[in-house]
Amino acid sequence: MSEQKNKKFSLSSLARCRWNVLDMITFVGKGAVDTYLFCDVDATWAENLRKRYAERGKKITLTAIMLKAIGIAQKMHPASRTAILPWGRTAILHDIVGGFTVERFIGSQPAVFFGAIAAPDAKPLEQIATELRAYGESALEKVDQLDVQNKFDNMPWLVRRFILWLGLSYPSVRLQHMGATFGLSSLGKFGIKAIIPPCASTSTFGVGAMEERPVVREGKIEIRQIFTLTLNFDHRAIDGAPAARFLKDIIGLLEGGLEQHLPAEDVSELTPSFS
Repeated sequence: MSEQKNKKFSLSSLARCRWNVLDMITFVGKGAVDTYLFCDVDATWAENLRKRYAERGKKITLTAIMLKAIGIAQKMHPASRTAILPWGRTAILHDIVGGFTVERFIGSQPAVFFGAIAAPDAKPLEQIATELRAYGESALEKVDQLDVQNKFDNMPWLVRRFILWLGLSYPSVRLQHMGATFGLSSLGKFGIKAIIPPCASTSTFGVGAMEERPVVREGKIEIRQIFTLTLNFDHRAIDGAPAARFLKDIIGLLEGGLEQHLPAEDVSELTPSFS
């Protein structure tokens, strides 16, 4: 990365490892009619679930729980996985794929990559958590999705744009390279209250920090684990009321409804600790 300096500022070339995320924002998300819904989620049930898995030696993160919950909700709400195509066409993507952001370092430069987990609605939480760890810990070349994106960053600009155009124009090409039906981005670990992520897919979620907040339950004030969940949806593909119903179902799953989608043996062991 070339750099020029003078007394008041420094000039440098844009790092190639950032091209991928910039393409998603400026090209893939171009034209989207961003619309935002905000809600607070009571994560007490999810935290109890996570702790009970930990007691059995199984590490399950909130991100894994969220990917599964959103995937199940997307199965019930096809409009939430609609892709907008050129010339007034749309395509409902049948195979649910959970997308999420991953920060990795290329040399000393932080770069955002996009992970993808196929069929999170059907996979066990343990498998989702294992795949998430691979995205965060394995070498880039060991994870196909990261390896392809790293190579894509170094392609000539025109070649990159042509491939992206094909993906946005033809569903079969899109599914090979941009298969995510929803996106998830979290900055909660940095203490950020809420985030509005770019609308790179029809449904993109931002996760804020988990914190103890006073809430009213049956007329009494209780301290609960709460976080703010943001849905940025493309209004060209889905209207406000259907998007709100979609988000409401996700909240219901995260606050206990997911229990019925867990394996029977897990439910029998975990249910007694839920509150």
